[in-house]
Amino acid sequence: MRRREFLGVLGAAGGAWPFAARAQEGSIARVGVLAPDGAASRLAWPFFIDELRKLGFVQGRNLAIEFRRIDQGTARAFAGANELAAWRADVLYAFGPELGLQAAAAARPPVPIVILANNYDPIARGYVQSLSRPGGNVTGIVSRQLELVAKQIELLMEAFPERKRLGALWDALSADQFAVAEREAKARQLTLRAIKMENPPYDFDRAFRALAQDGVDMLHVLGSPLIAAQYERIAELAIRYRLPQIHILRLYVVGGGLMSYGVDFVPMMRRAASFIARILRGANPADLPLEQVNQFEFVVNMKTAKAIGVTLPTSILLRADEVIE
Repeated sequence: MRRREFLGVLGAAGGAWPFAARAQEGSIARVGVLAPDGAASRLAWPFFIDELRKLGFVQGRNLAIEFRRIDQGTARAFAGANELAAWRADVLYAFGPELGLQAAAAARPPVPIVILANNYDPIARGYVQSLSRPGGNVTGIVSRQLELVAKQIELLMEAFPERKRLGALWDALSADQFAVAEREAKARQLTLRAIKMENPPYDFDRAFRALAQDGVDMLHVLGSPLIAAQYERIAELAIRYRLPQIHILRLYVVGGGLMSYGVDFVPMMRRAASFIARILRGANPADLPLEQVNQFEFVVNMKTAKAIGVTLPTSILLRADEVIE
């Protein structure tokens, strides 16, 4: 789905339907979405819409959706959340980085919130009391990306045990992930060369030149929608510099990256849709336990391995859920 089509789907909301505190039978349910316009969300969005349809909520019939981006700065994100509250959304869906939840929580009047939390821990940040008892206005899915960072570095080291100079690409949205990567690199006695990407669209050509000059011999690309926006360019540069790398999304590997270990956004989007449907039918977020993702996928690209001149050990290939030839 192209970006224009994605925004068109998200923006397909009616202008003057009657408001109800929660969607009642025969009324129009209103869902406000706060999310980055990223590749992962674009690809997974049709499954979110399909799940809502299966649960009885169909756009143009009894469902309206409005979208506000959170990848254009804090002020725009908070303004967007207030616009959705003024539009009288029945529920806000904060998908992605913490900024979406921050904006949704600050919206007035308050609106029930469903999250798909990436790059942050909603319990540690105080948005919910616990997974089993949220206790407030927020529920949803936690993707556990912070926990995946150590596993990604572990897989890199298993694939390339002789390599000790680790590069990392990160940005403000993946700062919590980077903190974990720093600790993990130190614990594993790796030399870490980190480059913080700033001022999107990011200059990855410059970043890879700097990594090459510093002798980096493997790369960890941390999860951020602003980084993933150029996933194909990152793969091209990694091949050009013959740099083995690991990512958090299968999307990168399909686009030419070497390895990925992370979550599949499709089932998460379907689960988020089920939370939203329950709230639209009157459920209280405080009574809906949060869910943590427990299924992860490991994908490798053999064509890329050949292109950069590396041989992946049998142990890695046996652990892979998918091998792209």
